[in-house]
Amino acid sequence: MDALRKMAGVTVPESVNFERGQVVDILSDYSQYFYGKKVALAGDPDQVLALVEFCITLGMIPAYVVSGTAGKDFDDRMAALVKGVPYECKYKNGERADMYLLHQWIKNEPVDLLIGNTYLKYIARDEDIPLVRHGFPILDRVGHQYFPTVGYTGAMRLMEQILSALMDRQDRDAPETRVELQM
Repeated sequence: MDALRKMAGVTVPESVNFERGQVVDILSDYSQYFYGKKVALAGDPDQVLALVEFCITLGMIPAYVVSGTAGKDFDDRMAALVKGVPYECKYKNGERADMYLLHQWIKNEPVDLLIGNTYLKYIARDEDIPLVRHGFPILDRVGHQYFPTVGYTGAMRLMEQILSALMDRQDRDAPETRVELQM
């Protein structure tokens, strides 16, 4: 945002500053629900790399990342993103970075959440892991093309989807004495 502002020689509109404040508010209010959750991501490099950075910002652990799209920049950018994080992040791209590999990683060490396109639904079902649909293609749901996935509004929507998936799982698995009406 700041780079665009400088290039255009304008100030950031107040509406954008307001949205940024909303994102910061959501993150500070609900960070305890994101923190330490292990996530597996799959998709195109441009989206997956941004999602990895987003998850790290939320305090989540991007445990596994695959992208079937080949490109030598992917490894360099992933290495830069996970440099200094206190946990291992397995990642791979290219022809052998597929759902089978991701599924095997998850079978060896499960995650709390999956983020990616419709094809992850099979792993989600097999391993009983919540799925947040993001990217392309989303073939089994309607309306995704109408909702923002970029900018502060997109960040708020994605945080809401992640939080809902995690809390739905929490409510589903909680014993009757631990189900809460409110957060």
